[in-house]
Amino acid sequence: MKLIRYGNAGEERPGVLYKGSYLDTSTLFSDYDERFFSTAGPEKLQQYLLEHAETLSELPEGVRLGAPVSRPSKIVCIGLNYRDHAIETGAKIPVEPILFFKSTTALCGPNDSLVIPLNSQKTDWEIELAVVIGKKASNVPMDQAADHIAGYCMMNDYSERSFQKEMGGQFCKGKSCDSFAPLGPWMATPDEIPNPGNLAMQLKVNGVTYQNGNTSDMIFDIPFLISYISRFMTLLPGDIISTGTPAGVGAGTKPVPTFLRAGDVIDMKIEGLGTSRQVAVSHPGVIL
Repeated sequence: MKLIRYGNAGEERPGVLYKGSYLDTSTLFSDYDERFFSTAGPEKLQQYLLEHAETLSELPEGVRLGAPVSRPSKIVCIGLNYRDHAIETGAKIPVEPILFFKSTTALCGPNDSLVIPLNSQKTDWEIELAVVIGKKASNVPMDQAADHIAGYCMMNDYSERSFQKEMGGQFCKGKSCDSFAPLGPWMATPDEIPNPGNLAMQLKVNGVTYQNGNTSDMIFDIPFLISYISRFMTLLPGDIISTGTPAGVGAGTKPVPTFLRAGDVIDMKIEGLGTSRQVAVSHPGVIL
């Protein structure tokens, strides 16, 4: 099952991609939020589709897609979780996961514009596999971690490297700008993604392939990450864990780094999780 949210930004409604069609589920659920996941919403929706899918209205072609999850309490990101990415940045291979937060206000639709922040010179890309938590998780053993997964999405963990690394403090300043977390196009439930540890992933900028990796190259796998993070904080239904990026980010290109400018086109795909495209635009009223 593939969950979507559709409509104008800030006014999204829930839907589902079912047998090749986008269907409206807003008559059944108010949204795909913490309450939906904590009250067995995915299971109820799956059963409804098996019995009554023909009663749901089909959405018009070309409808805007929003982030498939509404208002998560947090987005937890994992730094340097691919060996090749750690090497390209000159960092040591982590012996424990590096955690940081991304503001939930960075969330946007999979094909929305990437807004280059004010005074940015180093906006960068990072294709990532995101995991959506399905039920409350605290001190979860690794062998029970899969029971807490609602599904998987594609996310771009956009990063402003000068904000992140040259202005002091924590990473969140360079990670949380508006439009820096396009999510989707859908959230695929675990039955759709039988092996999340072996998914091809690719990112192109202006038609040139920069990232061409596979989730099998993660240093810390998904069960470990869920168990590990839940030792330090409670994960709530709908929360997102973004699991890191492979080599090929702009900051790692040789001989000089490559960063995004207005007009650049970023295309992404992850096996089983669809495709997305963001077009970079200048912050309103400002020429960068």
